[in-house]
Amino acid sequence: MEILRTKIKVLILLFLALWVWPAGATVIAHHGRADMMIVVDPAATATEMFAAQQLAAGLGQITGATFEIQTNTTAPARAIIVGPGAAARTLFKNEPFDQLGNEELVMRTQGGRLLLAGGRPRGTLYAVSRFLQEQCGVRWWTPWASTVPRQSTLRISDLNVCEKPAFEYREPFWYTARNPDWAWRNGCNGNSTPIPPDEGGHIIYKGFVHTSYALVPPEKYFSIHPEWFSLINGKRTGHDAQLCLSNPQLRDFVVGRVEEWLRESPDASIVSVSQNDNVRPCECTNCRALDEAQGSPSGSMLAFVNYVAEKIQPEFPNVAVDTLAYQYTRRPPKTLRPRPNVIIRLCSIECNFREPLDSPANAAFGSDIRGWSEIADRLYVWDYVTDFAHYVQPFPNWFELGPNLRFFQAHHVKGVFEEGAYQSYGSEMAEMRAWVLAQMMWNPRQNDRALIREFLDGYYGPAGKPIWQYLNLLNDASRGYNLTCGSPTDAPFLHFQTLARAEKLWQKAERAVAGDPDLLARVRLGHLAVRYVWLARWDALHKECTAIHGQWPLPDSRSQAAVEWRGVADGVPGKPWTKVTCISEGGLTPGKFLSQL
Repeated sequence: MEILRTKIKVLILLFLALWVWPAGATVIAHHGRADMMIVVDPAATATEMFAAQQLAAGLGQITGATFEIQTNTTAPARAIIVGPGAAARTLFKNEPFDQLGNEELVMRTQGGRLLLAGGRPRGTLYAVSRFLQEQCGVRWWTPWASTVPRQSTLRISDLNVCEKPAFEYREPFWYTARNPDWAWRNGCNGNSTPIPPDEGGHIIYKGFVHTSYALVPPEKYFSIHPEWFSLINGKRTGHDAQLCLSNPQLRDFVVGRVEEWLRESPDASIVSVSQNDNVRPCECTNCRALDEAQGSPSGSMLAFVNYVAEKIQPEFPNVAVDTLAYQYTRRPPKTLRPRPNVIIRLCSIECNFREPLDSPANAAFGSDIRGWSEIADRLYVWDYVTDFAHYVQPFPNWFELGPNLRFFQAHHVKGVFEEGAYQSYGSEMAEMRAWVLAQMMWNPRQNDRALIREFLDGYYGPAGKPIWQYLNLLNDASRGYNLTCGSPTDAPFLHFQTLARAEKLWQKAERAVAGDPDLLARVRLGHLAVRYVWLARWDALHKECTAIHGQWPLPDSRSQAAVEWRGVADGVPGKPWTKVTCISEGGLTPGKFLSQL
C-alpha cells in the first residue's frame, strides 16, 4: 500500500511539473531570480548593445530579477543571445543572418537558449521590443504610460519567428508620437522623430515636402530667371505658384541644388523634390503638352522628377527622390513610369474620412492608388487622420484606421505618413490613435477594433468601457456624413441628442476613475473634445434642447463651463502631457478660443 501511495505521489508531482513547466517552455526567470544571462557580441553595433540593455531593463521590471549582460563570442547553455554576432552564428547555424533586411527580425528558441536578432540597423532592437510586447505582455501606450506585467517567474513557449514590418516607412505624425523612446518601442521610424543613431536611428529626408521654392527661391532667382517659374494667364509669376518643370536649364539647376542638399546631409536617404502647396501649375506650351499627352498634370511633374533622379543617381545611388501625387497631380500618368529611385507619395486630402478609402465614397482616390501601384516601385501614402481646423473636436474616423492600412498594404504601398494633430498635446483621442496606428503599421492584419479596445482598457482603466461606448455612439451618429479634415463644429452628427449622450458617457468615465488622479487626468483630457463643441455651439444646442424638452447636461452658465474647460486645458502640474497649447493647425490657443465666445 505504501509503495502504491508513493507511486501516486510521484505521478501527481510529475503531472504538476508538466502542467507548470509545459514541454518546450523556456524559463527566463524563476521566483525573482534570472535563469538566463544576456549575451551580446563584442563587435555588436551601438544599437545592438542598446537593445541588450533595454532587454535587461525590461525583464528586470517584469520579474524583479537582475539580468547580467555578458559581452562574449560564445554563450552558456542558458542564455539570451542579442544580435547576429559570433555566438548567434555558431549556435543558430541555419539562420540567414546576412540576408535579413535592415528591419527584419528573428526570435528563436533552441537548446535552452533564446535568440533575439535582426538586420542592421534596427532589426535587433525591434526583436527586443516585439519580444517584450508579444511574449511578455508589455505595452507602451504613450511616453508617460505603460503596462508592464509583474511576474516573478517568466517562461515562454518555443519560438520560431521571422518577421518584418509591413511598410518600410512608418510615421504616425501625432505630437505624442514624436518621443524617440515611444517611437522605436512601437516600431516607428519616420523623419520627424529624432531617434538617435545609437538607438536605431530613423529614416531621414532632406526637405520633407513642398520643396519647389526651397530649391529655387523666387526672391533670389525670379528677377534673373522668370522663365523658371509658372506661366499663369500669360504671365510668369514667382508668387504662390510652381516651377516651369519643362525648362531644361531649370532642370539642370535643380539637379545641382539637390546634389548640394545631399552633400550637406549625408545621412539623408530620401530627398524631396515636390510641388508647392497650391494649385497653380505652369501653363506654358511645353508643360501643357506633357500634361495633355499623359492625361494628368502628373506628367510634367514626373518627367521633371525622373530627370533629377537619373542625374543624381551616380553620386547618390542609395538616395531616393520623393515627390507628391497631391491635388492636381494625384491622377497617375498614362505612359510615364517613375524611375526605381523615385518615391511617389500619394495624398488623400480630398477624401471622406468617415468611410474607408476603398469605399464607393472615395472611388476617385481608390482609382488613383490602384493606378500608381501598378507603375511605381515605391509608393508611399500621405494620409490625414485629424480635423486641422479643430484638433480638439470629435473626429469619428477611429474605425477606418485599420481598414485603410490594410487597403494600403493590399496595393503594395511601401510607406505611410499619417498626419494627425502635431502641434500640441490634448488633441481628440490622440494617444489612442497614435498607438493603434503604430501597431497597424507594423502589421495591418491585426484586429484594429480589438487594438482600440485594448488601448482604452489599458490606458483609461475602468473608464475604458464608457469611452468605447462613446466611440461607437459617434461612429453611428456620423454615418453618411462627408467627414473632411476641416469639418466644422456644426456638423450634422454633432447635434444635441448625440452630444448629450456623449457628455453623460464621459461623465461616467470620470466617475469610474475618480479615485485615481493619473487616470482621471487622462480621462478629463479626452473629455475636452465633447466640451469643446458644447462651448462653441452653446446657444444653438440650448435651442435644440428646449425644442425637444431635453435635459441640459452641463452647468447652466457658459462662463462656468468655460472656466472648467480652461482648467483642464491648462494641465496638471508635473504632467506636461496634460497641457493643451494649440487647438488648430492655424495656431489657435485655448485662451484665444475662449475669448472668441
